[in-house]
Parts: sequence; C-alpha cells; structure tokens
Amino acid sequence: MKNTLKHLIQKNKERERAYTAQRQAEIDNPFTKDNRRDFLKKTALGGLSLSALMGLSIEDTMAETTKNVRRASAPSDLKITDLRYALTNVMNGTAIIRIDTNQGIYGLGEVRDGADPKYALMLKSRILGENPCNVEKLFKIIKQFGGQSRQAGGVCAVEMALWDLCGKAYNVPAWQLLGGRYRDSVRLYADTPEADSPEEQLKLIKYRTEEQGYTWLKMDVSIGEIMDIPGCIVNPEIFKMGKSQWQGGYMSYANTAHPFTGVQITEKGLDELAKIVDHVRGMVGYDIPISTDHYGHFDLNNCIRLGQALDKYRLAWLEDMVPWQMWQQHKTITDALNTPTTTGEDIYLLEYFKDLIDNHAVDIVHPDLASSGGLLETKKIADYAEEKGIGMAMHQAGTPVSFMANVHCAAATQNFLALEHHSVDIPWWEDLVTMTGGGKMIDKGYAPVPLDAPGLGIELNEEVIKAHLHPSDSSYFAPTDMWNEKRSHDRTYS
Repeated sequence: MKNTLKHLIQKNKERERAYTAQRQAEIDNPFTKDNRRDFLKKTALGGLSLSALMGLSIEDTMAETTKNVRRASAPSDLKITDLRYALTNVMNGTAIIRIDTNQGIYGLGEVRDGADPKYALMLKSRILGENPCNVEKLFKIIKQFGGQSRQAGGVCAVEMALWDLCGKAYNVPAWQLLGGRYRDSVRLYADTPEADSPEEQLKLIKYRTEEQGYTWLKMDVSIGEIMDIPGCIVNPEIFKMGKSQWQGGYMSYANTAHPFTGVQITEKGLDELAKIVDHVRGMVGYDIPISTDHYGHFDLNNCIRLGQALDKYRLAWLEDMVPWQMWQQHKTITDALNTPTTTGEDIYLLEYFKDLIDNHAVDIVHPDLASSGGLLETKKIADYAEEKGIGMAMHQAGTPVSFMANVHCAAATQNFLALEHHSVDIPWWEDLVTMTGGGKMIDKGYAPVPLDAPGLGIELNEEVIKAHLHPSDSSYFAPTDMWNEKRSHDRTYS
C-alpha cells in the first residue's frame, strides 16, 4: 500500500512539474492575451498542489486544508464544569450566573429580578459534565424545575448561558443559532416611572425622547396615584393592610387577586386617571406610542370602564389588567375595548400561552424571557402567536445580560414589536458589561444587534459589577460546590 502511494505521489509530482512548465511557457509567450496571462499568474499562486497534499499525513492534510476555518473551541468535547453567581443590585437583587467549561469558555445567564439565585444553583448537579451545546436536551432535563413567574428564573438563566456558550463555541451570534435575524436593530420602549409633579414628569419624558432618542414609552396609570383624592375609590379599607401592589402579607391587598379586592373606581376616579394620561399624551403627541401598566387590583368590570375611559388616547396597549391565568376575563376585556391588550410577563412555557393565543384573549403577547423559558422557548411563543395573527412585545427589567438575550431573540423573531428597557435612569447599568463586538448597546432608542460577536456578544465588567453587588450577598462568583451533588430522582413518571 505504501509503495502504491509513493508511486502515485511521484507520478503526480511529475505531472505537476510538466504542467508548471507548460503554464510558464504560455505566460512567456508574447502572443498570449493579457487576460489569459493574468489568469495563469493568479493560478500559479493558488497554494499547495494536489501532489503536495498527497505527500502529507492525514493530520497535516486536514490542518492545511482547514487552516482558514475559524475555531473558538472544540464544541463536541465541551463539558460543563461549574456554575456560579453574583447578585447585583439591579432591581434590588438580580443574579448573574456563569457556567464554566473544560475549555475555558463560559456562558452568562440571569436569574430574573427578585428571584432567588438558588433557583439556578439547584440545577447545577443536573448539568455538570454535560455538553452545553446540547441546549434543547439540557432544557428538557431542567424544564420541570421551573414554575410560573420568578420560579422559572433558574431554568431561564441556565438556558441563556447555554446559548451564550454555544455561540462562543461555534463563534457565531446567538441569533444565528435561532435561525437567523429579521432586523439589525431592536426597537426599545422606555419605562417611565410615576413622578411627584407634572414638572418632574416632563423632565423624565424629555430625557427619554429628546436626550436618549426613545420612540416608544411606557407609563403607569395606577389607582395608587388617586388613592388620597376623596371620592375616587370605593372600598379604600383594604389599603389599610398596605397600598403597595408588590409588598405585604399573604392576605394583603398586594397578594389579593384582582376580582377579590372589592375595589372600584368612581367616575371621579376615572376622570383623574384620564387626566394623567391626557397630560402625558399632550407632552409627547401621537407620534410616540404610549403603553400603560400597573393599574391596581380591581375586577374586570372596572378594567373595562377604565379601558373605555382611555380608549380615546390611542394607547399602544393595556398591560396585565387581570392575572394572566384568567384568560376568559382577558378575552372579555379585549372584546370590550378598542385599545390593544397584553399580558404574559409571568408565564412560563408556550403551553401556558396557548389559551390566550388560541382564543385571541389578548392582542399582543408579552413574555419576559427570564420567565418564559429562555431564548428558544420565547421564539416558539412568538412564532405560535404569529400564526394566529398576534404580535409580541417583550418585558425586561434586569441586567444587560438578560437584555442582550432579549435582543438576540427579538432579532430572530418576525412579529416582534418592542423590548422594554427598565433601567433608563441608572447611569452605571450599561457599564456592567462590555460589548465584545464593539459599538453601543443602546443607540437612540434602539439596540443594535451584534452581527459578528459570538454568543450574547458581551463580557462582564468585573470592576463595575463588584461596585454594585447587592448588600445582602457581596460574594462574587464564589465556589458553589455544595450544589454539585444530585439528591433526588427526577423522573416524573413510573
């Protein structure tokens, strides 16, 4: 066999020498046309000949023929070796996780704002030793440990980090792994908090629209703003347990679902809430869409009355008027109003969106990628909604890690409308990470899609993150060996 190969190599070398001599003779011939001569000169610079390659070992031949292929790692040999976290002070406690591998590359994810990092840590033992590029397989392994809203924070954080790792391993952006992109920039809507005065409200709006260039805003239209005005609310007694929609004991107003509070809005109250919207609409005009949220906890009849009072302002949407689980009530509200409705930021998995979508109970779905199941599951939600003629906006209130995960997902989704940016007023927020591909994270109300940077296209800015750790946990990606061991049998059937 070796003698045969040597003979073939020798014969090829002889042919190569003969062809080279013939080509040079044609180049030197004064009657050869210029374009032909140029072609022959270029082919003479074409690299190794077949005979030269045949003289190399298999390993050297592969190295030579693939020397221009970009390699970020050896993806098939990747193994997960660790999972650690750092708890930032964004939204009063948002954890960034880091999944490490045996090849030195790592992936970043984020546990949703307000969720315990343990939701992610408990998954560590299920993914150690696995190849992070098997994203769907690993998602199926850990999917059962997610729940609605922030209970899904751990699963979604791991899923984000896996896509980041996979993109780095193959040296492509995450959007490419999701099937490619529909857009080069992602439109943002800027959350605009309640202000203490009209002057302060105008200042917040001007900062967003004139200085930052946002073309879409969201504002609260909350009964909290009219609670202290006599004659606006029926049954204010319930607020004695606390007026906040987010904090309180189990039987407080905050934890009583909308149909069960007994709260009603009077005609005077509706007029006062309409004045708030009228004031903002007067500031920004009708070129800028205005979305609304955080109305308070009251039943669907009052939701309809409020929606009808605001219809004339052509709002972009009314968000989360009742709990998402009550899809029939959402449909009743949607059918009664001319303003689009939306919900979804607390829903985990496509299967729980289907009633809302199949019954057109909302006009827009509004998943939070850090609760909905991560990048791929959110894209599936959007694609399913698109088939039914429903658009998708995206809720986001975390660090730049989940923000960029959303950007990649939005880029890969056709029926996307706008992505929330909740930290417009935090000056150090963008500095928590650096963009590995260069360029800006946010530019005039849009997020440029990283076209070449692998994975999510970001790296952590260690100095800034350490300066903004949550006071309850100042550790920074400390060892988590206590979570290495799996302690249960996870199969859900017998």
